[in-house]
Amino acid sequence: MDSSEVNKLLGGFLGTCFVVFSIGIVSDGLFASPAPEKPGFAIEAQEPTEGGPAAPAAEAKPIADLLATANAEAGAAIFKKCQACHSGEKGGPNKVGPDLWDIVDRPVAEHEGFAYSAGMKDFSKGGQEKWTYDNLNHFITSPKKFVKGTAMGFAGLPKDEDRANVIAYLRTLSDNPKPLPQPGASAEAKPAEAAKPAGAAPAKPAEGAAPAKPAAPAQ
Repeated sequence: MDSSEVNKLLGGFLGTCFVVFSIGIVSDGLFASPAPEKPGFAIEAQEPTEGGPAAPAAEAKPIADLLATANAEAGAAIFKKCQACHSGEKGGPNKVGPDLWDIVDRPVAEHEGFAYSAGMKDFSKGGQEKWTYDNLNHFITSPKKFVKGTAMGFAGLPKDEDRANVIAYLRTLSDNPKPLPQPGASAEAKPAEAAKPAGAAPAKPAEGAAPAKPAAPAQ
């Protein structure tokens, strides 16, 4: 191979390198993506301190308190979503779910003509369990969580107001609507005597105080 052929090969190699290098420079200029001076949005999340106390869970509101301000008309509008699976009229047909006429305080899994799931039958305890306001509230919150094995595919109503409105409407589906529970009735204070430990000795009178007189017997 003479020197002219070597020069040609070297020239071709150098020319190829020059073209590739030039293309790289042009590409970097065209498709460069510099970092923005200020991000479009920032995600701020407070990380829990390791070993610190867990955040307290929100206390559920009693259904009696929710029903005190519930709106049955608003509940009727929400119930329209339920009518694909449930009827609500007296003597109405069973659909995917049973008829809900007079559902409040009705024995669980005892409506005539409907084939209940095994999970609902277990929950009913042979008809001893009833659809109380409290049971309805928990069931409508999350059916599958409250009654294990239920065939009901409804995800539930997480909002307190929506559940209370629906239950207030369900209460009206009856010839004799059941009385509403009294707000705060479940939070009765225990008598002071019940808080004393059994066998506790009576309190001694203060030094220098006159002894207490025995109480007169009841007539």
